[in-house]
Amino acid sequence: MSQTPADLIITGCTVLAHDDQERIGFREDAAIVVRDGAVAAVTDAAEAVHVPAAERIDARGQVAMPGLVNCHTHAPMVALRGLAEDLPTEEWFNDVVWPVEVNLTEQDVALGARLACAEMIRGGVTCFADHYFDMDAVADVVAECGLRAHLGQAYFSSQGPQGREASLEFALRHRGGAGGRITTALAPHAPYTVTDDDLAATAALAHEHGLPVHLHAAENRDQAETSLARHGATPIEVMERTGLLGTELLIAHGTGILDRDLPVLERARGRIAVASAPRGYLKFAWPTTTPVRALRALGIPVGLATDGAASNNSLDVWESMALTALVQKSTEGDPRWLTSRQALHHATLQSAQAVGLGDRVGRIAPGLRADIVLVDLTGPHTQPVHDLAATLVHSARAADVTTTIVDGRVLMRDRELLTIDVPAVVEELAARLPALVDRGHGTRIQEYDA
Repeated sequence: MSQTPADLIITGCTVLAHDDQERIGFREDAAIVVRDGAVAAVTDAAEAVHVPAAERIDARGQVAMPGLVNCHTHAPMVALRGLAEDLPTEEWFNDVVWPVEVNLTEQDVALGARLACAEMIRGGVTCFADHYFDMDAVADVVAECGLRAHLGQAYFSSQGPQGREASLEFALRHRGGAGGRITTALAPHAPYTVTDDDLAATAALAHEHGLPVHLHAAENRDQAETSLARHGATPIEVMERTGLLGTELLIAHGTGILDRDLPVLERARGRIAVASAPRGYLKFAWPTTTPVRALRALGIPVGLATDGAASNNSLDVWESMALTALVQKSTEGDPRWLTSRQALHHATLQSAQAVGLGDRVGRIAPGLRADIVLVDLTGPHTQPVHDLAATLVHSARAADVTTTIVDGRVLMRDRELLTIDVPAVVEELAARLPALVDRGHGTRIQEYDA
C-alpha cells in the first residue's frame, strides 16, 4: 500500500461492500483510506496501521456504509412538519400546504433547508435530491453544510414561460457547484400541473443542455385514472408522447404506475429511475405502492426517499429502507421479497444510480467519492447479530449513525454536528412561523385537481 500520507483513515470497521454482480457483502476488520476526497483503498486494518494520515477514526464495533441517498424530498418543507395531519391528498394540498407556500420567503427556504440538512446528516444521509422553490437558497445551504445534492427549481405551467426558464437558468447556474457536490436537474412539478407543451419543451431543453429531469408522476392510482379519463393516457404515457421518457428521468413516487405502463417504460430510450417514499403513501392511505419488483424486472433502479417532512414528518431514509422491505413483502405476499440485502442495495447503489451518481457514490470502493457513514451496532437493540444485513435494516436506527462523511470531510463525529448550528436555526425559524403558516389571505399557489 502507498505510504503517501492519507487525509483520513477509518480503521477496525466492518465495511459494507458490493461485488461485481452488485450483491451486498461485508468485509470485517477493515480499513478505509481516503485521499483527496475519494476512497484510495479498502484493506485489512492491520495493513493500514503504519500508513501516515492527517486524521484517523477508530471504528471498532461499527459498520462503514456508503452514505444513504434521499432520492426525492422537499427539504425546506421541514418548516411545515406536522402542520397538515390526517388529511386526504386533495385537502392536504388545497387547504393547507399550497395556501401556506404562498407565504414562503427565501429566508424561510434557507432556514428549512438548514434544519433539514442537519436532520439528514444525523440520519446518515450524504446526498439528497430536492425539488422546490427558491432553490438558490438551498444551493447556498448545501455549499455551507458539506452535503451532496441533486437540485431542481420546481415550476408550474401556471407561472407562464418564466417558470420553465427559471428552472433552466437555475440548473445551468448551479451545475457542478459546491466543488462538484451539486448536480442539477430540470424540475417540472408534475403532468397534472404542467402542460404537454411545457413537458415537451422541457424534454427538448434536457437534450440541448445535457440535463436530467426530476418530476412527480403517477404519484397515486387516482392520478392515473383521472389522467386516463381526461386525456386518454396515463401519466407515464403522457411522458412518452412528450419525449420525457427519452431523457435522463427521475420519477417521484410512481405508486400509480399501471400494468399498461410497464411496456411503455421498457421501451423508453432514456435512463429512467423511480424514487419511492413509502411512509407518505401509508399516511395518505393510498391503495398501492411503488411496484418495485416489476420495475426491477425492467432494469429500472428504484431509489429510496422520504418526500418532504410536511407529508412524511421526517427525513429518515433509514425508516424508508425498513418500510420498503416490509411494504414490499406485504404487497407481493412473499416474505422472500424484499430481502434485507436487497433493501440495502436500494438504499445505497440503486439510490445513487437513481440520481445519476452511480459512478461517483453508492459504494465504498477505490476511486469513488468518500461519502461514508459509520453505524454503531453495540446497543442492546442491535445485539446479538446473527445476520448483519437484517440487523442494519430491521434493528438499527438513524440514531445509531455516529459519523457522517462527505467527500472525505467529517460533517458529524460521535453524533456532534460540525457544520450546522441547530439551536440558532430553530430559534430563527420559530420567529418566522406565525407569518409562514398564516392562511388568512385565502389564496394558494396552485389547485390540486388530479
